[in-house]
Amino acid sequence: MPVLNIRNLPAGVHARLRMRAARAGRSMEAEARAILAAACMEDDARRPASVLQDWVGELYGAKKPRKVVESLIAERRREHAKE
Repeated sequence: MPVLNIRNLPAGVHARLRMRAARAGRSMEAEARAILAAACMEDDARRPASVLQDWVGELYGAKKPRKVVESLIAERRREHAKE
């Protein structure tokens, strides 16, 4: 299983993480894992196709290629199928 070390964590963040972990009844490590997992899952859940379409629109403006969002989604689905 991968390991992550976090260096130079501000003292205030460390103290708040310690307090948050205590309130949840778990270790700081378990609390950090829970926070990271929730943040990553939330990030995936908040990125529907409409968000991707908005991002592509901002990136290309009036010169946006046709069907670019659909092709990006199809490409990602092909990559996911290979994983």
